[in-house]
Amino acid sequence: MDSDIIIDLQNISIFQRDNLVLSGVDLKVRQGEFIYLIGKTGTGKSSLLKTLYAELPLNEGFGSVCGYNLVGIKSKDVPFLRRRLGIVFQDFQLMFDRTVHSNLMFVLKATGWKDKVAMDDRIKQVLEKVGLSTKGFKMPHQLSGGEQQRVSIARALLNDPELILADEPTGNLDPETSIGIMKLLIDISKSGRAVLMATHNYALMEKFPSRIVKCESGKVLFTENRTD
Repeated sequence: MDSDIIIDLQNISIFQRDNLVLSGVDLKVRQGEFIYLIGKTGTGKSSLLKTLYAELPLNEGFGSVCGYNLVGIKSKDVPFLRRRLGIVFQDFQLMFDRTVHSNLMFVLKATGWKDKVAMDDRIKQVLEKVGLSTKGFKMPHQLSGGEQQRVSIARALLNDPELILADEPTGNLDPETSIGIMKLLIDISKSGRAVLMATHNYALMEKFPSRIVKCESGKVLFTENRTD
């Protein structure tokens, strides 16, 4: 496999319990690519993302993400896979009982960091990257929705991932704020990370054209730089 291929799916089938959601899926994603994942609700976008971070088991076909074979991946290896990727959710999924800094510190501790100075430095770096260098002491409820999503992106960047999976990251944001989040995600892809973003926002896709992958009728289809 080429060393720059981050996602390599070959003829995979994806199930939710016993229900076949997607079949015959082939997909390759390389370093630095920005890809939109589109499709109507219920067509398998979230199931595909969950398969990529090993929330759903893969039992048919071949699947590799960040060098990890998804077929039969052992539960003890899943945390190591997830350190190689970052996940950004529509609803931010921040802990509202602690500061932004403490939210990020929690993730570093959970992923094996021990050195307090190194942890503080890393938090400072990612907050600067997302334009929130002065917000570490704030509680999430003191931030706007766009700022909360930037914290979520900072959290996804903590372990310097090769891949960002973004599930409707602008779904709860106004159009102007969404553009700022898009520019940030595109900058992240330009730094060499692959970004796969599930979205329904066709206006953003028109404004920031890129490769498109579409879930439809149980299949994954490809269009290039278009929204139709």
